Amino acid sequence: MKQLLAIFLLCLLLAFTPDHQPKLKKIFNGKNLKGWVAPPNNVWWTAGKGILFVKSTPEKKGSILWTEKKYKDFIIQADFLMGDGVVDSGIFLRSENDQIQIGISGSLKRDLTASPYIPKKGYPVEAKVKDILRLKDWNTMKVKVTGKRYTVWLNGQEVMTYASENMVAEGPVGLQLHPGNEMSISYRNIRLAEL
Repeated sequence: MKQLLAIFLLCLLLAFTPDHQPKLKKIFNGKNLKGWVAPPNNVWWTAGKGILFVKSTPEKKGSILWTEKKYKDFIIQADFLMGDGVVDSGIFLRSENDQIQIGISGSLKRDLTASPYIPKKGYPVEAKVKDILRLKDWNTMKVKVTGKRYTVWLNGQEVMTYASENMVAEGPVGLQLHPGNEMSISYRNIRLAEL
């Protein structure tokens, strides 16, 4: 009985510890696009061997790969590897109103990885990632979304927090292939925990 009480108290303590985070679960199976909504006539997004790969076509048309499921508060974590060309990608949070940039900003022509992009506002905060971002290797980005606030970590270091008045209360998560560029980028280990 004492052991059960001790286990119960430990679980209770962990549940109310501020640093305790729920377990991240795979939302990309590494084999196909199950659980995601591919754009019509998809020629951009492919999956296999644990990698989600996206590459622009000669027409340089953009696309977004959305999760089938909608989320309120959550943590998403993914590894990304920048490929060829001018990489301009990102993670959409609940809608196209809020995006965490990966790669070169099309408007500012410089790398703004881990910075929020808000339509009609641009980049209200710039993440400081110069000494953290690996241009030729895998990077890990984690984004925690609670209400209208989100925080971003890159390769284990917190790099940005922002509160967005545009943030919708619920929606899917999206991965972007920006139009107008010749580029490729790979993702792996895409995981999410609902809060």
